[in-house]
Order: sequence, then structure tokens, then C-alpha cells
Amino acid sequence: MPILKPIALAVLALSSTQFWARDAHAQSSAPEAQLLGRVNVSGAAASPALEGPSGSSSRLALSLKETPASVTVIDREAIEMRGASNTQEILKSVPGVVFADPPGSAGSVFYRGFGSGSLAQLYNGISVQYDAIAARPVDSWIVERVEAIGGPSSFLNGSGAVGGTLNVITKTADRSGDISRLYLAQGDRAQAAASLQRDLKALGAEGQVLRVELNRSEGALWTQGRDRSAWQAAASWLAPLGANITHTLALERQHEKVLQPYWGTPMLRAADGTVSGAFRLDPGTFGINYNVVDGRYEQDVSWARSMLDWRPSEQTALRHTFYHYDALRDYDNVEVYKFVQNNSQVERSSALLQRHDQQVWGSRMELSHRSQIAGHRSHFAAGWDWSYNRQTRFPLSVNGPFDVTSPYTPRDSYFLQTPGVSRVYTPGATNLLHTVAAFAENRTELGEGWALVSALRLDRISLDVRNHRTVTATNPALFQARFKPVTGRLGLVKDLSKDWQVYAQASTAADPPSGVLATAGFNALRDFELTRGRQFELGSKLSFDQGRGWATLAVYDITRKNLSITDPNDRTKVIPVGAQSSQGLELNMCWRASSAWTLAGQASYTRARFDRFVETVGMTPTSRAGNRPANVPDVILGLSADWRANAALTLSADWRYVGKRYANTANTIWDEAYSLLGLGAQLHLTPQLTARLRVDNVTDRRYVASLSSDLPFLGAPRSLSAALDWRF
Repeated sequence: MPILKPIALAVLALSSTQFWARDAHAQSSAPEAQLLGRVNVSGAAASPALEGPSGSSSRLALSLKETPASVTVIDREAIEMRGASNTQEILKSVPGVVFADPPGSAGSVFYRGFGSGSLAQLYNGISVQYDAIAARPVDSWIVERVEAIGGPSSFLNGSGAVGGTLNVITKTADRSGDISRLYLAQGDRAQAAASLQRDLKALGAEGQVLRVELNRSEGALWTQGRDRSAWQAAASWLAPLGANITHTLALERQHEKVLQPYWGTPMLRAADGTVSGAFRLDPGTFGINYNVVDGRYEQDVSWARSMLDWRPSEQTALRHTFYHYDALRDYDNVEVYKFVQNNSQVERSSALLQRHDQQVWGSRMELSHRSQIAGHRSHFAAGWDWSYNRQTRFPLSVNGPFDVTSPYTPRDSYFLQTPGVSRVYTPGATNLLHTVAAFAENRTELGEGWALVSALRLDRISLDVRNHRTVTATNPALFQARFKPVTGRLGLVKDLSKDWQVYAQASTAADPPSGVLATAGFNALRDFELTRGRQFELGSKLSFDQGRGWATLAVYDITRKNLSITDPNDRTKVIPVGAQSSQGLELNMCWRASSAWTLAGQASYTRARFDRFVETVGMTPTSRAGNRPANVPDVILGLSADWRANAALTLSADWRYVGKRYANTANTIWDEAYSLLGLGAQLHLTPQLTARLRVDNVTDRRYVASLSSDLPFLGAPRSLSAALDWRF
């Protein structure tokens, strides 16, 4: 399916709108709203969904229809209706996104043809610059909503985000009223959670609100021996400090521990020991875990945010956020398994003890002001962004192999009994990442339904990598790199009517040539600048059926240049001349067809390719130009239906299709398309008490969640959960 250049389509569509809608209603400015304010964009919303704020896709408090970009907002109601248990499962409602949580890269997400190294996965608008690892799925209880922005968006939050931005917004104290809620669930995992919010006026604290969120989940997951326990605790305090000044203090603590993590299931091999073609798995190995019995993944995360909001006038608003992130992650595992001896035995290798000690401090100031330019309404936003990111890694790696064992009843083995392994944490390297940035945004109404939206960000990034081990020519005692990326967006929106808009935009991004800055070192960055990404996008947004339905359509073209590739003339070196591109189409829609039925659907087509890419195969540099990046499907489809049978009972169903994906850059190993069906029911036993039932993967489909050339990470089989939700 060829994709026309969106910039050409933009010129055609926007120039013809004068003929289609010369008398179109002039676009009005959206009411002022606090940044990251509460969003209600579900299929059951009483008001047109596209009128809602676009959240973190802009600092101008734009509505979704005013934003010249593809933005998806999944609110709390939609999260609960789909039964999403964690932050990754919420992404099912975002067109074109696939995801998985293998232990070594639990933030494995692909969007518009790009992987987690080229995506920004934010937490309350904050990046810790380690998204593929740090963006582990978090239990969804503490999540208020998730916002997704398609395409380059470094102009919002800094380096990264060539493929898009995913932002998880957690619950904090607000003025929506008192909340008392208890949630108990049982099934493949057990969960107990509670929400409590109180206005403190009765205690003499006029205008102050306190909120507490607690969540605990645990249980054996589907693979042999893979037990998981997790808890989250969050507290926030909203208090007025004076006229039009409020302060919110938000604290959060997360803990997760997985015993004997599942790293994947080995593929069957040909007689010569190679793997090629479609995945072939031995059905008898499904659910078998070959990791050491005492294998471990454990994480402790703390967040602290201080948010000050001041509105000196109706036209002006100021927000300052100071934040601190502290994370400690530990791994003790044997991570690689493959079939040997004509697929009769499994060989285990690659023991890794690893610790990540990471802390991030940051300060962000945002000032917005509404005014006029030559009689045209204009809204400005500007500010600064400062952060200091420090991470030390403590790796101990032993290659092995260590033993061979039965594929069906693997012999118990233990991490500390593995030859060469000990639990001694010796620092390897520390990355010190300083970022200072200035940014500005503007939206100006041009008349006759036209509006121009622009954004610009200037970053100054300083990276110091300190080697704590033996100094070599390729691992110096100190490596320093300095980057000065300039990124931005320019968009044009046209109202064809009050319910129908079209837009065109160009945006840019910058990210490392490989890896992430929080862990990148000498080999990845010497003689390199950040890679450059740019996107042209054309889209349309439509509300219909008197606001009971909405639809968005986007066509895009993204190019990322300066990827690190093997030098064809010297395979021991890498050079910054690689390129990758992606063209695609995304459709998202929701329709409240009647008081009983709500229907929704998403569809995406992605043509992702390496334009220039060379990797070493054996001793030979080999071109992969024209091949598709690993784990990127061409087609993703999703459908959902909610039926309110009566005042007490609501039934729901959702279906998701993921197209064929390749496991390697050579495109010689692949997994065929798969589809998953989910069913749910909600029964209001009383006005305060609701019973919920959810079945995922109803057909018990065997599928691969994350592909690799040797060890695919399989998705979960059928699962069932039942819960009681009490609001009192």
C-alpha cells in the first residue's frame, strides 16, 4: 500500500478548504485549563470528546480538535471498562502501538515503526531517559489517564520521541469531591486497592485536599515458578497559598519483585542448528521456565513532585514543578536458553548479576499568556526545563554455557552456584547527564477558521561517562559528549465546521544513534551527534451524531537519520550514516450509538523500512536496506463494544489483531499475525457496590509478545479475574 507524501496532501487539503467551507465557523479559543488537568475522553462522555483538553501534547491548554497532531487520551473510565491491569495494557486503545514486558527491556513498546529507544515514555510528563528499562508496567490503579502523541515530539520534553510520546498521568488530589473506594480482586493474581480523598475544610484547613492511593497485587503468573508481588502507595496534598496560588505535593512509592523471571521459550532448530522462517515452538515447552530457581528481578522506585500553580489574571498562568526520582533495580538471572542435540536438550548460558542505581532531579517552569497580535487571538507559552540524571550500573556477566537439561522437566539450578557468579556489586560506569532547555509555544488564530500552532525547544545536553573499571582504548576513564539539538513543530489547523477540522504539521526530534544517553558510552557516541528525526503529518478530526461520536484520521511520513551502522570498509567501526523511515495511516473512532451501545475501533498501517543500514554478519558487513525493523507489524486493528443491557448490567468485548512481525533485521525469522479476544461484565449490585468479571485471551491463543532471533517472549494464555468495587 503506497503512502503519498503527507506534506503534499496537506497543501492540497488545506488550500481547498476555502472552497469547501468559505463560511466556516471561526474557531474559538478553548477555556483556560491547568496543564495536565482532568480529562474525560471516553465513549460514554456526555460532551463531544474532541472538545476535551489535549493534556501533555501542548502547554497551551489546547483542546484535542485545536491540536495539529494525532493525540489519543485514555481516561480512567476507559481503563476500567477495558479491564487494563497495568500501564502497558492501557495502550491497547492507542492506534498503531504494540508492547511487551520481557524482563531485560520491560518497557518494550513500538509506535509508528520505532522502538523504545526512539520513544519517550513519560511519567507525569517527566522523562528519566531510560525508558526501555525504567518504563516497566505499573499496576493501573494509581493511573488517572494515559496520553499518546504520534510522531516526533522532542520539542515538548527533550531528546528521544522520534516515534512518539506516551505519558502516564497518576492520580493526585483535586477538587472533584470526597472519594472513598475499596477494590478487591481474585483470579490469576490477587489485588487489594483503596482510594481516599478528603476536603480538609472540616478540620479548619479551608481549600486543602488530601488524597491517598494504596495498591497491592501478587500471585503466580502463567509461567512455571514466576511469582510476582508489587505494591504502590501515593499521597498528595493540595493547598492554597494565597489568592489564585495553589501548591500540590505528590509523593509515590513503588515496589515490585519477580521470582524466577521468565526470559523466553527457545525455538526449535534445523538439523544444522540454525533458525529461520516462521517460529517453530515445541508445544511441550509452553509455560516452562529455564531460569535459575532463585532468579530475581526487583525494583524500588520513589517519586516526589512539588507543583506550584499561580494565576495572576484570567489571561496568565504560571506553573513550576520540582521533582526527584530515585530507583534501584536488581537482576540475578541466567538469561539465554537454546535447543541442542537435535532439539532433545536445552542449553543454558549467559548469567548476569546487574544493579541499576539511578536518581533524577529536575525543575520545570511554564508561563502561558493569552493576548492578541494585530487583532488576532494569540496564546503564548514559554519556560525552562532543567534536569540532572545520574545512573551507576554494577554488571557481572558470565557467558557459560553452564549445563544442558530436559526441555520438559528442567533441572533445578541456582544463581550463586553458577560458575563465576557471586553477589558482589562492583560499579562498572556512571553516566552523569545534565540537561538545560528553553522552550516556547504559540497558537494564533488567523481568521476564517485558520489557526497556526508552533513550538520550539533548544537543549544543551552534557554527558560525562566515568569508567570505574580497567581503562582501555575503547573504554577511557572519562568520556564526555556535548549536544545542542534544536527541535520544533509547525502546524496549521482549519475548521471546516465547528465539528470538523483538518490539519497539517511538520515536527522534528533528536535522540542518540543507538541506546539511550543514561547508559550510552564511548563506542556508541564517539564522533556522533544525536540522530535527527522529522515528520510530516496530515490529519482530520470529526465529531458526529450531535457529539455522540468522534473520529480522527492521520497520515504521516517519518525519517530518522544518522543511525550508527557498521562501516562497510572497516567492520570494527561504526559510522553515523544509517537511516530509517516510516510511512503510515492511523484511524481512531468512538460512537455512542444509543443509550445502550458504545462502539469503538482503531486501525493502523505502517510501512517501516531501513533506508541505509549495515550490520556485520560473521566477518562480512551486510546491507539491510529495504528490510523492516524487528517487532514492527504492518497492520494493527482493534474493536470494542459495550452494551448496557439494563441499569445494572453492562457487557463488553474487545478484539485486537497484530500483523506479521520479523525477529531480526535480516527479516529471515518471523511470527505470523495473531488476534486476541477479551470479554468483560459489570454488575451494579447496589448503587455503591459493583461486581466486575474479566476474561483475557478467551480463545487461549498461543502468540509471541516480543520477538528475538533466538528466544521469543511468549504472551499470556487465557486468564480470568473477578472483583468487587465498593464506593462508599
